[in-house]
Amino acid sequence: MAMAAAGPTGRGGRAPAVVALRLALLLGAARGCARAAVYFQEQFLDGANWQKRWVNSERKPDLGKFKLTAGKFYGDPVRDKGLQTSENSKFYAISSRFKPFSNKGKTLVIQYTVKHEQKIDCGGGYVKIFSSNLDQKNLSGDSPYYIMFGPDICGSETKKVHVILNYKNKPHPIKKPIRCKVDGYTHLYTLIIRPDQTYKVKIDNEMVASGNLEDDLDFLPPRKIKDPTVRKPPDWDDRIQIDDPNDIMPEDWDEPEYIMDTSAEKPEDWDDAVHGGWHYPMVKNPLYRGEWKPRQIDNPNYRGVWPHPQIDNPNYSPDFSIYSYENISIIGLDIWQVRAGTIFDNFLITDDEVYAEDFGDETWGETKGPEKEMNIKQTEEEQERERATEEKYFEQRFKKKLERKKASGKDRAVRNTVKKEEL
Repeated sequence: MAMAAAGPTGRGGRAPAVVALRLALLLGAARGCARAAVYFQEQFLDGANWQKRWVNSERKPDLGKFKLTAGKFYGDPVRDKGLQTSENSKFYAISSRFKPFSNKGKTLVIQYTVKHEQKIDCGGGYVKIFSSNLDQKNLSGDSPYYIMFGPDICGSETKKVHVILNYKNKPHPIKKPIRCKVDGYTHLYTLIIRPDQTYKVKIDNEMVASGNLEDDLDFLPPRKIKDPTVRKPPDWDDRIQIDDPNDIMPEDWDEPEYIMDTSAEKPEDWDDAVHGGWHYPMVKNPLYRGEWKPRQIDNPNYRGVWPHPQIDNPNYSPDFSIYSYENISIIGLDIWQVRAGTIFDNFLITDDEVYAEDFGDETWGETKGPEKEMNIKQTEEEQERERATEEKYFEQRFKKKLERKKASGKDRAVRNTVKKEEL
């Protein structure tokens, strides 16, 4: 079992809460090892040591930087720490390596948490899985990957979960639309790929999509095709409605679209030799009613859509290894974000669905409630500060207005006194 988990803290000792948490996680991992292979697990519990396990790409000089933080609001200040994008309008590329493995004959589970606390407007929140031959310092959007999975948001149109699998060096996206979460809280994303070539996508440990890889991604040609030797019978009527044969065009309908404007007069300076013979201009006919069409009625001979006979596709050949990848060894973040602030945490790659679900409950599941409570409290406090600032502003304006009024009254009194003395 290869696991990138939390390491020791500084020499000055470990915080009791962190020690207890690590012991609990190690005990849980020990129990899980009896039934689960954990290929990768990352929770960033050992402070700056995460930088020893994660490699920043050097492909571009201006790539965005990640920082370790729990964000503005959280359920636990230690457990909720993760990698956060920190610069707006930047590409990000970072990855972590683990012992290579193959998922042949085994279930593959990819799971992690995403928190768009900045209420992201446009940017990716997905992960990519790579083979062992990836040059991590050269990671970019051009790097070939095995699997791409996770949320992607941009404007009002794009709010989806990507599920893209590489097959014969070509990426194949899922055909089903899967909507991602769009609020600012932490959410748990899970992709499960089984040896029977079925898959499942879960958000917050609840299934949101499932199916067969061959059916829902265009890896292979279709099993069946239309029989090219069969044609639709000539008497097959598939028109739902037809023109009413009893409907006749009204006699006053046939009006031209344009008519001559006989009220126009030939300009005095019109030169027939230069401009040609003068004619009345054409204007829109106010009586024109458009092209007449008979009303539609139900077709009494309608037989429905003709069922084109299907035959086995001679170009189809089943492949029972679509789900399988060799030398899975790297997980990475290769994304673009307009507004930074997304936090990635609780990465897990395993072969056990139950272990992944339990791990999600013990991490995201335990901190989601306190995280929401903290955010609500912060929002209420901010609103209270805004109200206080607003009240103070209007109070100052009111005082200034009163002062101006008093000053104005004194001026009037002085002026009246001067006028009396002058009189």
